[in-house]
Formats: sequence, structure tokens, C-alpha cells
Amino acid sequence: MSSESLERIARNKNVARAAARQLSMEQLQKLAEVVEEVIEQKKGEDRQRQEEEVQKARKLAEIREQITEAGLSLDDLVSEQPKRKRGRPPKNKK
Repeated sequence: MSSESLERIARNKNVARAAARQLSMEQLQKLAEVVEEVIEQKKGEDRQRQEEEVQKARKLAEIREQITEAGLSLDDLVSEQPKRKRGRPPKNKK
């Protein structure tokens, strides 16, 4: 089953019912268990990602506070980028 057909089933209740009619009760129970496992896994991944984002924001705030306490600005930390030359490099003549 392709991801497109799964998306179609997930978006439309009638399509899901039609697909479910083709399965036995045992198959439906197994499918429900698998889907529940996937949902729990996704929830865990989402919680972990959100926690990582919160930690990253905390660290960023701490770093900004330390920069301010040291009397620095963000411009002090970023060195000037080398200027790129525009155009084509010259051809080597032999």
C-alpha cells in the first residue's frame, strides 16, 4: 500500500471504512495495534523534539546573557566575512 493511499484513507472516513471492509476482524485488530504503536512513537518523538527546542532556547538565552554581562555584542563575535570576487576567474593561457 502506498503512502498516497494511506493518506487518502486517513483523510476520508468513508474510504477508510471501505478499506476496512476488506479485512478480517483479526487483521483489523492487528492494524489497530500497529497504528497505536506508531501514534505513541510519533508522540514520543514530538515530545523529545519539543524538549530539545526548549533546552536550545534556554542555552541561547544563557549565552546571550553571558555576552551582555561581558560587555560584548553579537557583532564582536562575528568576524568580518571575506569579500567574494565577482565574475569569472581569468583563463590560463598557454
